[in-house]
Amino acid sequence: MAVTTHEELEMTPSLPGLDLAVLEAYLRERQPSMLTGQLRGSVIAGGKSNLTYDVTDGAGRWVVRRPPLGHILATAHDMSREYTIMRALAGTGVPVPITFALCDDPEILGAPFYVMGWSDGAAYRWREELEPLGPERVKKISRAMVSTLVDLHAVDYQECGLAGFGRPDGYLERQVSRWGRQLDSSRSRDLAGADELRQRLEAGVPASSSGIVHGDFRLDNLLVNEADEVTAVLDWEMATLGDPLADVALMLAYDTLARLGDGIANASLAPGFLTQDEILDLYSKSSGRDVSDIGFHLGLAFFKLAVILEGIHYRFTQGQTVGEGFGLAGALVEPALAAGLSSIKE
Repeated sequence: MAVTTHEELEMTPSLPGLDLAVLEAYLRERQPSMLTGQLRGSVIAGGKSNLTYDVTDGAGRWVVRRPPLGHILATAHDMSREYTIMRALAGTGVPVPITFALCDDPEILGAPFYVMGWSDGAAYRWREELEPLGPERVKKISRAMVSTLVDLHAVDYQECGLAGFGRPDGYLERQVSRWGRQLDSSRSRDLAGADELRQRLEAGVPASSSGIVHGDFRLDNLLVNEADEVTAVLDWEMATLGDPLADVALMLAYDTLARLGDGIANASLAPGFLTQDEILDLYSKSSGRDVSDIGFHLGLAFFKLAVILEGIHYRFTQGQTVGEGFGLAGALVEPALAAGLSSIKE
C-alpha cells in the first residue's frame, strides 16, 4: 500500500469503481459521528485484484476495498471474508487494521465493499525500495515478515471465533480442485504445462495440518514502520482455514518469480533478504512445523499464481483493469507453471 499524504489526494466526486458522494451518504447514515467533512480520495496503486482506495475527509483517513471491475472468479474477491477475519484477529497479536463498516449490498456502490482504518507504514514491493535501507535492515524486515507469519499460524482459530470460517479437513484436495476450476473459467488460450501440473497435484496430495491461512502472504501485503516492525497484514481476500505451509510456499514462489524477472514484485532480491533456505529454516524452527513436504506446496503455489495471473490477463484483454502493470501478467503464466512442475518433480 503506497503511502500518500492528505495533500496529495485530489478532490473528486468519483473514482473508478467508487462514487465518493454515495459512500459519504452511506457512512453518514450508518455512523453519523465518523465524518466531519467532504470525502476525497485516490486509487491506491499496486493491487492487481481487489480495488483499494485511500479516502479522507480532511480529519480522518480510511481505506475502502471492493472487487475489481468486470469479470471476477467465483468465490474470489469476497469482501465479507476479508472483513470477518480482520475483526476476528484484532487483539490476537497479529497486526491488522481496524474495521469500520461492511456493505454486502451491491446496489450501493455497484459491488460489496468494506471500510477499514488507515495503517501507517510502507509496503515494500520493489528491490529499489528496500536496497537504500542496507542489508542489515533488509534482513531484519524479512525476518519480521517470517515471524509475523509464524504468529498468524499460531493463532487458535476456534478461540478467536473462526471455527466456521473454513473447512481445514481436505483443504489441499479442495485447493487443487478449486484452482483447476478457476483456470478453466479464465483460460482463453493454450497454456503449456497447465494440465500436467494439475494432474500431478491431484495425484500427490500429502497429509496436512490445520490453521489460519492468509492465502497471499508476501512482503508487499504487509506494512512496515521505520523501526522495521510489521504494523499491518493486508489483503485477506483468499484467507481460510487450511494447511499453513501453503502460505510459506507462496512466499517462496513469489521469490522464484522475481528471480525469473517478473513484474509483480522483486523486493526479495534486495541484498540482505533471507534466502529461501533461510526462510524455511527460520519458519520451521520458530513454528515447530515439519516442512519436508514443501515440494508439493510449492507446486500448488505456482499453480495458484498461474491461475491468478491468467485471470488478470483475461481482465486486461477485456479492458476491465484499473491502473498500470496489468499487461505483464500474461507473460508470467507459463513460467509459473514450469516452476511448479519443477518443484513437484524434485
